[in-house]
Amino acid sequence: MPSKLSLAPVFILAACTLAAFPALAQTKAPQPLRILVGFPPGGSADVLARLIGDAVRDDFSPVTVENRPGASGRIALAAVKAAKADGQTVIILPSGPMVLFPHVYKKLDYDAVKDFTPISQIARFQFGVVSGPATNVKTVTEMLARAKADPASASYGSPGLGTLPHFMGVLLEQSSGVPLTHIPFQGGAPANTALVGGHIGYKFDVVSETTELHRSGKVRIIAVTGASRDPQVPEVPTLKESGINMEATAWFAMYGPAGLPADVLTRLEQAVAGAVKTPAMRERMLKLGYEPIGSTSAELAAAQRADLARWEKPIKATGVSLD
Repeated sequence: MPSKLSLAPVFILAACTLAAFPALAQTKAPQPLRILVGFPPGGSADVLARLIGDAVRDDFSPVTVENRPGASGRIALAAVKAAKADGQTVIILPSGPMVLFPHVYKKLDYDAVKDFTPISQIARFQFGVVSGPATNVKTVTEMLARAKADPASASYGSPGLGTLPHFMGVLLEQSSGVPLTHIPFQGGAPANTALVGGHIGYKFDVVSETTELHRSGKVRIIAVTGASRDPQVPEVPTLKESGINMEATAWFAMYGPAGLPADVLTRLEQAVAGAVKTPAMRERMLKLGYEPIGSTSAELAAAQRADLARWEKPIKATGVSLD
């Protein structure tokens, strides 16, 4: 029979092995992450998706960004809706498909609230009211006074019917009580060309899309739509500072399929929000013209509910339907 002394090393080895099991159980191998983007490469959503993808590679591996353009982002959304709720397929998109489309499409093939899990609001951005050389208007007060006196002069362009810039114009019209005439274009670039060429008087667009034209003096951003001035054009007042009771912004966010398990959601939320809040990421986003957020899932869900309610009235007032 072995001595008690000879058994000691065996007990010690067994104890050390058992003690290691909890640590092994807590160590999770990085899981794959596929980030879908419903727009072509090079656009704002694509740029942000690649920034986030690079920033979370320590938490997920491999990370891939897949562009599925078409139908204003709805093709990519359909793929996420149909994906397995395991946290391996997500989407980064602007707020329009989640807060505008439910009001402008009568036959939308998804429920913006029930079919997706909010993960994190990544960044916010605001819009500018832009005047062109045809008017040479320097303030919103002057713009509205002219529009009231001569409705034919109050034409404004946007990147398209049913876009956020379109409804920013509608919201300004409702907030001021002054009629404006919307002229949709096939994208922001044609609208800029028409504005610079004097074919339309005004334009609503994302501030960062018009900053260079503003700085060159070809157009003038006369107000911004957010709660505070935009750091890209700090000399430009907000609409509220201009006497108009209007405030509206848009945002980019990450969503997954409905039914993400709590632990999977927490892992994604913490990775994305943590990445957004790093100094390096904040600096990159600010240079792109976005206000970094990095919200919780609950905060994103609240922001979506608020904007769904905010846009219902102005959109229904236009009678616009894109079906």
